[in-house]
Amino acid sequence: MTASVPAHSRIRVGSAPDSWGVWFPDDPRQVPWRRFLDEVARAGYEWIELGPYGYLPSDPAVLAEETGRRGLKVSAGTVFTGLHRGPGVWDETWAHVSDIAALTRAMGAEHLVVIPSFWRDDRTGRVLEDRVLTPAQWRDLTEQSERLGREVRERYGLRIVVHPHADTHVDTEENVSRFLDATDPELVSLCLDTGHYAYCGGDSVELIKTYGERIGYLHLKQVDPAVLAEVVAGEVPFGPAVGRGVMCEPPAGVPALEPVIAAAAALDVDLFAIVEQDMYPCPPDKPYPIAERTRGFLRSCGI
Repeated sequence: MTASVPAHSRIRVGSAPDSWGVWFPDDPRQVPWRRFLDEVARAGYEWIELGPYGYLPSDPAVLAEETGRRGLKVSAGTVFTGLHRGPGVWDETWAHVSDIAALTRAMGAEHLVVIPSFWRDDRTGRVLEDRVLTPAQWRDLTEQSERLGREVRERYGLRIVVHPHADTHVDTEENVSRFLDATDPELVSLCLDTGHYAYCGGDSVELIKTYGERIGYLHLKQVDPAVLAEVVAGEVPFGPAVGRGVMCEPPAGVPALEPVIAAAAALDVDLFAIVEQDMYPCPPDKPYPIAERTRGFLRSCGI
């Protein structure tokens, strides 16, 4: 007799437009937003992220009606920031953040996923700035992240969760640790993306064990180690790497998600675990079967 997998009831599973090949507010190669909502609900998910602002309706009343009749709820919005550039970019950053934060709050969500800006263009590979931050830039990054966390909490009641990401300055184990050690836990939490962290050489289980109190949100994702080896050897930018299939359908890649989920469950806190399989661009009929199979796999992991 096979032992049953324990249910981790404090982990809530969702998906995101990213898993349907959506990276931009409007792109003819992307699945239309109504189809995304139909398919993500049919695949068995109850929670979604907003994705790129403007892809889903930005009118809260319209979005609430569209999600509600499909049994969907919003877990978070997403913003992109270049906070290492210092106070001089604050006004521009806040103009971008405020509309997204307002919609996120209006939809009843409590999290804002913050993705640092890329040091090289994710499609062309053009180097935009130095890959390594100076001490002054690190100080700006951490201080401005705390400022963002404070402002978002005070004005919108949201908590920011900073997302380590390939081709950004918050990527490797060393840089993630440095960022966490230099920021206030009351203001800044982490969105641990298991795929991006593995892409950059990190161990998600060890991160959860070491910085468990800082884990505020999860993105569940895997990388294909063979493709990743080619990407690293060839210094391939993130966008083309995705086109090569570096992010793959679980459980075919790394890290193994069962121990990650077990480590997260051991924290005994409420967590969202949002499936993200980067697939831009992709054929419109490709995402749904993957999403359905992935939801089944996660149920076998107890969530």
